[in-house]
Amino acid sequence: MLVTMESTNMFFEIITPDRNYHMKGVTREDSQEWSDIIGGIIEKRVGGPPTSSGDANTTSNTTHPEDGQPRGSVNDGPKVGIDDFQKIKVVGKGAFGKVYLVKKKDTGQVFAMKMLNKRDIKERDEVTHTLAEKSVLSKVEHPFLARLYYSFQSDACLFFIMDFINGGEVFHHLSLEGSFSEERTRFYAAEIVLGLEYLHKRGVIYRDLKPENLLLNYQGHVIITDFGLSKEGLNDAASTTKTFCGTPEYLAPEIIKGEEYSKAVDWWSLGTLIFEMINGLPPFYVNDNPELMYEKILYAPLSIPETFSAEARELISRFLDRDPNTRLQNPDEIKQHSFFRGLDWQMLIDKQVTPPFVPDVDSPEDVGNIDQEFLDESIGSDEEGQPGAKKGQKQGTDFEGFTYQKTG
Repeated sequence: MLVTMESTNMFFEIITPDRNYHMKGVTREDSQEWSDIIGGIIEKRVGGPPTSSGDANTTSNTTHPEDGQPRGSVNDGPKVGIDDFQKIKVVGKGAFGKVYLVKKKDTGQVFAMKMLNKRDIKERDEVTHTLAEKSVLSKVEHPFLARLYYSFQSDACLFFIMDFINGGEVFHHLSLEGSFSEERTRFYAAEIVLGLEYLHKRGVIYRDLKPENLLLNYQGHVIITDFGLSKEGLNDAASTTKTFCGTPEYLAPEIIKGEEYSKAVDWWSLGTLIFEMINGLPPFYVNDNPELMYEKILYAPLSIPETFSAEARELISRFLDRDPNTRLQNPDEIKQHSFFRGLDWQMLIDKQVTPPFVPDVDSPEDVGNIDQEFLDESIGSDEEGQPGAKKGQKQGTDFEGFTYQKTG
């Protein structure tokens, strides 16, 4: 049995062969005291001290009781940092930093490295969201969700090391083609359903489903990425939260109204996304006028083109039900909907269903599906975007507990 502690979030974790337990104190001191007490009991019962940690140096290679997947954790191996990677190209850019194609110097393996600016994160009060992203990524293991291998920090920046998914964003392909066939939309929607179902079962709301956050791998399968707005801890059907966040076009009505909301908001976003993939634009889209778009999301009649199949219209209507209590949100019911008729869900999760579109990818380092505006960006330094910060200048303890290294 192993006891670990994440002091930043005031919780500690007990990992047993059969189940993982998370306990949280009112303060970090409470959590430390409980951890010490339980650790002492375990030491007396099974011999040997439990492992306890704040930021790193914890070993765990247990299996998740629900899905049988190896569960990664921080380990006692050599610490990995920015000097272990060579930057090759900028492949993405966001509010707090850039995403790079990088190569690990000792193995030659390519990854995507997301580099975030600490100062910007703190100034915009996004520390909690950033730590939540690391927390979610370090726990999930699913074929249609992004995988985290390492996270570490420098004096000025945070770094996520993840798979480099080089089939391009769904947004990129949708922009090029204008719209997708219903067959292609069905395939992507089904893989997203499985990804959301997995997250929801683990108490996580995704909250930012949109084409820009969906990547295609070299085979043509969807990978959900960017968990910066995800929220953990909603472990039962009655759990709700209230933070206003997301992307305007995909926000559920209850978020716009400032109400408590549940995991049902993700299914509203999926309905919006399905409409957009078939139509080319979201159902309530208004260019450069978020206020009017919010008003349309709240009150405008849903108008679905007659060119949509009856099955697609019915599914979208049920996802875009403004009442979250009657909105379609049960994964079993979703899978049985006529829009997905004939789909073998087990074969889908096993990646035995042939994708309707295979990206043009020549190698693991191929950047042909990346928008040119990103590729034209300068690589910059490892401390980019932190003027005035000097090497060795500490940025406080806001990001304590950020370090992670995948095992197994």
